[in-house]
Amino acid sequence: MASVQVAMARRLSLRSLGAWRTVRRFSSSSVPSREPLLFTPGPLTVSGPVKQAMLVDYGSRDKLFLDAVLEVREGLLQVAGVSKEKGYECVLMQGSGTAAVEAMLGTAVPKDGKVLLVINGAYGHRQTAICKYAGIPYETLVFEDSEPITVDRVRQTLRASRCSHVSLVHHETTAGVINPLEELVKMMKAEFPDLKVLVDSMSGFGAYELDMTWGIDFAVSSANKCIEGVPGFAYVLCATDALKQTQGNARSLTMDIFDQWANMESTGQFRYTPPTHAILAFKQALVEFHAEGGMDARKARYRANYEVLAREMQKMGFEFYVPEACRSYCICTFKTPEHPKFHFQTFYNLLAEQGHHRPTLPQGLRAAVLVGPQGLRGAAGATAPKMSCASPASPATRAEAR
Repeated sequence: MASVQVAMARRLSLRSLGAWRTVRRFSSSSVPSREPLLFTPGPLTVSGPVKQAMLVDYGSRDKLFLDAVLEVREGLLQVAGVSKEKGYECVLMQGSGTAAVEAMLGTAVPKDGKVLLVINGAYGHRQTAICKYAGIPYETLVFEDSEPITVDRVRQTLRASRCSHVSLVHHETTAGVINPLEELVKMMKAEFPDLKVLVDSMSGFGAYELDMTWGIDFAVSSANKCIEGVPGFAYVLCATDALKQTQGNARSLTMDIFDQWANMESTGQFRYTPPTHAILAFKQALVEFHAEGGMDARKARYRANYEVLAREMQKMGFEFYVPEACRSYCICTFKTPEHPKFHFQTFYNLLAEQGHHRPTLPQGLRAAVLVGPQGLRGAAGATAPKMSCASPASPATRAEAR
């Protein structure tokens, strides 16, 4: 019996060694010698330690992983200026940022409710599509994609409607417009105290202030944006009282925020397979966020990059698409040059060939140049800008991956 056990142990050791060698050969032949730098609103280039954090394999019920989940949830509440003790929750959701927006709308708005969608770009229009698919009653208030949402028009619309909820985008990625979130939320809560406020802060959270105590009931963002993690999950920040009122509302099993939260509270676990590696990477990204100096330091870095971009792009003759008063320092859109020798695809291809540039071109879109300063790190920890594009006739139709 003992000899059989020894023989089996030897076979297992040889198999393990063979597997290790296979992995080593595969890894060494597939990883490029130099990684591209991503010039997109997200995913974006992340630090070495964030990548390294994903080299550990945890099971979904491992204590170390469950500790990481709790640390991430509490850390995100801290960035939002709140805590569980103050009556707020953070719910992690597998999937993209859009999945979290869909979960928020589908869970927060009851069957007999109605949401006002305040739109000034493609991601507001995407919420319209979500509501149509899910059968959520809605109205829309639409602004141009180069202008911010205004308090007065929202107030007037709410006075004339019977909406129970309102949803808006904090930082509209389409053209890089920052909306006056604090002013909007405080007005809505002062004049319409029973109104529930839903916020998509996908490309703003971590770079622009978002304080849940202004009166925000639900806010969503994604791991692969301004906190500088990797794709794989998004998160919903909630006022606990508002969250508890959503039980039974959800139009989808997997996107039920209340049920996800209840399970996390009772077991510490995701209901279904969690994005383990993305969680571990994000935990490290939060460490780096605070080590850099938190939101103030990150804002300062992005703004410094923006100032370089603005100066140099204008020197070359590019004109801004968005007025300075509402222009983001995370994403900047420039009008397409009218010079007959300017060809966007050539411009795009030449940047991509530089090795340290990897701009993206959403399929079927062309013309306006979109450049932004967030998230990229060079060898010495410096940052570089990102680049994408927007539709010339209607930048609101831009379909960037979220």
